[in-house]
Amino acid sequence: MRPLVAVIGGSLCSKETSLLAEKVGEHLAACGVVLVCGGLGGVMEAAARGAKRAGGTTVGILPGFSAREANAYIDIPIVTGLSHARNVIVVRSAEAVIALPGEYGTLSEIALALNMGIPVIALKAWAMQKGVLHAETSQEAVQKALKLLPGFADGK
Repeated sequence: MRPLVAVIGGSLCSKETSLLAEKVGEHLAACGVVLVCGGLGGVMEAAARGAKRAGGTTVGILPGFSAREANAYIDIPIVTGLSHARNVIVVRSAEAVIALPGEYGTLSEIALALNMGIPVIALKAWAMQKGVLHAETSQEAVQKALKLLPGFADGK
């Protein structure tokens, strides 16, 4: 089974953050990792776009009642009807979480991951949280995440 890494961040984001998210998605896909996200716009769409460009697989954990909510880069839409409560599923589905800039939804996912013992790597996001690893580039974020995954200890 291929490892799953969640990419979290705002549903609206700057061009700079969008480019970072795309690069994260590309790097994850190039390493054979399945990208999990909330399936909507902003960081989620940019990361999925990057993963698809690199030939990866994407899973979108959707807040509503229709798979049609998913952005165009989601391969596997999971419909929950749970609104923000779906954040638990996004995080629990992953073996590591890469957090990009976002708002309180992103912060809640970081807190949930930390409470569940799932490692979090912050890429220019919510860096002040105790227990969160920090990264300055998309490649560094992915390398740190991979080092924490079983079978990827060498950080390839």
